[in-house]
Amino acid sequence: MTPATGSISTLVAGLWLFNIVLDTGGQLAFKAAAGDEEAGDGLARWKHMASRPWLWLGISCYVIEFLVWIAFLSLIPLSEGVLLGSINIVAIMVAGRFLFGEKLTRLRVAGILLVTLGVVIVGVGG
Repeated sequence: MTPATGSISTLVAGLWLFNIVLDTGGQLAFKAAAGDEEAGDGLARWKHMASRPWLWLGISCYVIEFLVWIAFLSLIPLSEGVLLGSINIVAIMVAGRFLFGEKLTRLRVAGILLVTLGVVIVGVGG
């Protein structure tokens, strides 16, 4: 492996991890914004969410994630990128369990394991 290839691999891994953090953070922020019991219904709910920092944090995460995703895809084939990006589902489900007490049923855990296995296979097989 040449130094240039090593630095590209490090960059790809860094962008991939940053994408996971941003996507997970954005989803969790949106959940926090939407899950407020005081929000009311209809337009009042949307106004309440718009006044909270969670919504804007989620939007910011997604804007930055968009740029990171484009940079990531500029370095690897789309077919690999999309498969590697699917690990976001696992990160969001696990974080939702710890932060919001969401249930992880046996089928969901099986799904998490299968998605993780698929990402590992794609990552190793590159």
